[in-house]
Amino acid sequence: MNITFNNRDPVYLQVVRYFKEEMATGRLIGGQEIPSRRELAGLLQINPNTAQKAYKEMEEQNLITTAGNSPSRITTDKHILNTIREELIQEAVGVFVQSISKIGLPTEELLRVVKEKYEAERVREVSE
Repeated sequence: MNITFNNRDPVYLQVVRYFKEEMATGRLIGGQEIPSRRELAGLLQINPNTAQKAYKEMEEQNLITTAGNSPSRITTDKHILNTIREELIQEAVGVFVQSISKIGLPTEELLRVVKEKYEAERVREVSE
């Protein structure tokens, strides 16, 4: 697990976002067992109460399920998994559009630049 925490957002929400990103990319799949709260706290070097708060939030959002004393698992609900992906895409595009709109590029030029950068990044990721 590799999270770089920022100072702006509560740590537990950053942990939730990390799990959402891992689900959206398929690195965590439906039904997969995840570390216990105590294990997660140790792995991320965070307070166990913070890990507990993150798991509680993920349970409330139905991202994970915990049955009795069994380990927590990623949801198998396809609708929730698809919603997570869409949520992250919309959020990223929203931030991008808000920052780029000040420049006032024509849409066609903007789409061309985005396409070139995106394709170059995909090639770089594959070659690593």
